[in-house]
Amino acid sequence: MTTLPRLLAGVLLAGLAAACSAGGGDAGLAAGPGAAHGGAHAGTPLTVEQLAAKAGCAPRIQVDAADVRTGYCETADGRFFVSTFTTEAGKDAWMDAAPEYTPHLVGPLWTVLGPREVLELLKDRLDGDLHLKDHRTNQMHTAGS
Repeated sequence: MTTLPRLLAGVLLAGLAAACSAGGGDAGLAAGPGAAHGGAHAGTPLTVEQLAAKAGCAPRIQVDAADVRTGYCETADGRFFVSTFTTEAGKDAWMDAAPEYTPHLVGPLWTVLGPREVLELLKDRLDGDLHLKDHRTNQMHTAGS
């Protein structure tokens, strides 16, 4: 199991990579998929605080940049990181820099990184897709598909 300091370092590095990626701005905020997976309503993506509240947590914000925000949560379910992005390109950049083979939940303009057992417990509450393999391979697998 990945130690918390390693996990935190990976999230912070990924957040910096996403914050430095091209394609910032508000273009992704107007996209409609927000309602399809965990969105408050069409066109309005959820915030770190809203996602964390759905998971039963008040997040400790770790990254608060223009293009990405990340909060750390610890609940009875376990420890995890919630990240939100202003664009899908920013989320894709984060996923490119995310630790390989670390499971994560994915939704529109957000990801949650943590142990698989924790993500399994959060999956339905957050309405996310559980990614179990490195998304950069040809054998992408989502749990429950």
